[in-house]
Amino acid sequence: MNSQIIKSYEEEIELKYQLYNSLFLSLQLEAVEKAGNLIPLLYQSCVEGLEKGKDPIAILQTFFASHKAELSAKERDDFLFKVIQYIERQIVLIDALEDAAYNKIHRITGENSYSSISDRVKKENLMDKMAQTVKEFGVRVVLTAHPTQFYPSQVLAIINDLMVAIKRSEVGDVRDMLKQLGKTPFYQKIKPTPLDEANRLTFYLRDTFYPAIGQLLDKTAEDYSESLEQNNQFISLGFWPGGDRDGNPFVNVETTMQVAAKLRNTISNCYFQEVKELKRRITFAGVHAKVVELESLLKAELSNASGSDNIDLADFLARIDKVEQLIRKKHQGFFIEKVQSLKRKVQLFGFYMASIDIRQDSRVIGTALKEVVKAYPDILPANLFEMDEKEQIPLLVNARGAVDANIFEDEVVKDTVASFGVIKDIQRMNGERGAHRYIISNCRGPLDVARVLAMFRICGWGYDDLKVDIVPLFETIDDLKMAGEAMYTLYANPTYRKHLKNRDNRQTVMLGFSDGTKDGGYLMANWAIFRAKENITLKSRENDVEVVFFDGRGGPPARGGGNAHRFYAAMGKNIENRQIQMTVQGQTISSHYGITEAAAHNMGYLLTAGLSNNIYSKPQNQLQAEQRDFISEMAESSYKKYLSLKEHPLFMPYLEEVSTLKYYGKANIGSRPSKRGGSDKINFGDLRAIPFVGAWSQLKQNVPGFYGVGTALKEQEEKGNLQACIDLYKESIFFKTLLSNSMQSMSKTNFQITQYLEKNERFGEFWQMLHDEYRLTKEMLLKVSGLSNLLDDNPRSFMSIRLRERVVLPLLLIQQYALMKIQEAKNGNKDIAVELYEKMVIRAMFGNINASRNSA
Repeated sequence: MNSQIIKSYEEEIELKYQLYNSLFLSLQLEAVEKAGNLIPLLYQSCVEGLEKGKDPIAILQTFFASHKAELSAKERDDFLFKVIQYIERQIVLIDALEDAAYNKIHRITGENSYSSISDRVKKENLMDKMAQTVKEFGVRVVLTAHPTQFYPSQVLAIINDLMVAIKRSEVGDVRDMLKQLGKTPFYQKIKPTPLDEANRLTFYLRDTFYPAIGQLLDKTAEDYSESLEQNNQFISLGFWPGGDRDGNPFVNVETTMQVAAKLRNTISNCYFQEVKELKRRITFAGVHAKVVELESLLKAELSNASGSDNIDLADFLARIDKVEQLIRKKHQGFFIEKVQSLKRKVQLFGFYMASIDIRQDSRVIGTALKEVVKAYPDILPANLFEMDEKEQIPLLVNARGAVDANIFEDEVVKDTVASFGVIKDIQRMNGERGAHRYIISNCRGPLDVARVLAMFRICGWGYDDLKVDIVPLFETIDDLKMAGEAMYTLYANPTYRKHLKNRDNRQTVMLGFSDGTKDGGYLMANWAIFRAKENITLKSRENDVEVVFFDGRGGPPARGGGNAHRFYAAMGKNIENRQIQMTVQGQTISSHYGITEAAAHNMGYLLTAGLSNNIYSKPQNQLQAEQRDFISEMAESSYKKYLSLKEHPLFMPYLEEVSTLKYYGKANIGSRPSKRGGSDKINFGDLRAIPFVGAWSQLKQNVPGFYGVGTALKEQEEKGNLQACIDLYKESIFFKTLLSNSMQSMSKTNFQITQYLEKNERFGEFWQMLHDEYRLTKEMLLKVSGLSNLLDDNPRSFMSIRLRERVVLPLLLIQQYALMKIQEAKNGNKDIAVELYEKMVIRAMFGNINASRNSA
């Protein structure tokens, strides 16, 4: 391990954590007085009890008998809730400490940093190539509202203020922030609306993304200003809250328009604050008045709710240009760089800030189209859905007509029909970049794309040029395998090709890591996505179409998270890579983009990965034929092992009875239901990836992040191919990143917590099966990687995870205790208050998830 990083982490995080935690203990707060001083003893009881093989109920009974014997049963439960509250706040303290020390515990100027590629390009005389790449390349980070972190907005603000106070070593302010934290509720009594979620995320847009992207643009402009002026999508943002309808009945066109207005207001506010600062510096004769005019325009826009005084982007840019010209001609260019910095951001963000993506499930779109066909028999044949695919597609892509959404009674159908026209409304208000993509979840092939094109034509766009990208989202293993052929079929259709020609012959394709892993397991999902990218790239290049891949990446590696820049650095020449586009959510946002330093650093990493792929030829990124066959064989073996688990009769009962799976739907953590469909029964197909992966994470088993990997590697060892696996790990960035991210999942796995299930009459053998694969995977990963311990090559992550896992251990045991109590009640114990323990499970979920911000 890197000794300097270890030393920095120990000094900046662990020692300061002890200091500020002791300060926390001195505060006169109910949670502190009732639980704080006993938490170290509770932690020790948990460790000792687990080592002795005790179950959570026995461990807590022993703790109470030793330290709080006088408490009644009700008082014990009250104490456990206070423990949860206290630990939640300990986790916030760790977050703030890591944010405050960000530059000291990360390799800010390391080999993968943005400054490193800039220096390397200059040394190797590749500036012309870099200039051309800057013209064409782009990174797009898309914020989603997926509920993978549960901090309310007021807690996010406290974390920020606490981080600032820690940075300045202002102990008095830290104490005040901790006290405020102790009095601020973490639990939301009602579910947030999609608008609430959008408002929460604009905090990041305004406070971190705007300044961080500005810094990266300014740095790039130092050497490549002309190239940058020709590319207003070098770095851009996307936004799903208010636009993502997939399984969320609470999103409608009114919400979408409200969010669009909120985004315009947010970027106008950013410009207003920057122009105010600019006015303090540009005080020169003949120029100051021009800056004041800019300020007045922005002030008028911000104060008008109707939109009647909205600023015209072209006029606004022309006014900034005039200020720049006057400073250059008459004032020796004094402070001109500040004006240019503003202009670059205006060129990039326009008056939309982040593009709203509209997303809906293909099955919902299909249902809406059926209703349209019934209501408007002249637009499409009544027997359309009885025809085969080859007959349907030409009819759909050439459909013409005008459909009124208001005639439909079903609210989902009405909104689905209206969602196609709302994009046009947003473009009129915020510009074309304000909303220009329609994403088809659960896309099964070209027919689903044709249906969406038809809906655009008949639901608001008519004969106008369609200024929208239709984005198929391939998620299941079977759909990923046929994705290349699906795109080839679309490219072969003359009408669809005409549409693509109007979109600069560029096709965006989204690939879903979360549902891919849920469907096919970790190794197969990642390999299937890699192969799909190669196949789609091949078919696109054959048809002179530039494909852009948009990756649906979650927080933990089991949902496509982990080391993002290494993943993109591993793309070879057979995969189109002129754009990097990815979703970020929950703890990924807070850990990677929660402060300006982190946002600039991590977006810089993505830029480095993409730019270097386009500038340099990297043999280690290109898999050879034998390596491909080798990975494919292991992926199939892993897939087979995972399918045997998924098809096990106890698979869903295990998750329903011993995990937190069903409690995601009861927690007020997001506007979106935890599963698709309205049935009370949990069906695997309708189950969303977040509660699925989250349930395994709460159990500290993290099955989707490793299951089947050990079996696949062991099979190769038994065939005498262990050295080949080791060589592949050393030679292939893709394979190394794949295994490294799996090791990150496993480093947060602790089967000791659920070891009591080994003796469970119903689930004992199932639990043992999971544990056996875990042990095998760990053994094989260490053999292949040559590491002595998981994450030996990533000391910062190792130390962060170790600290967080230590703090959260009592919380995990309390959650398991509550789940056991609920099961007791189901088994006939009528003295147990089920609602109380369900609340305890849900409250513990908050802290457990928030503690895992470094899973991204």
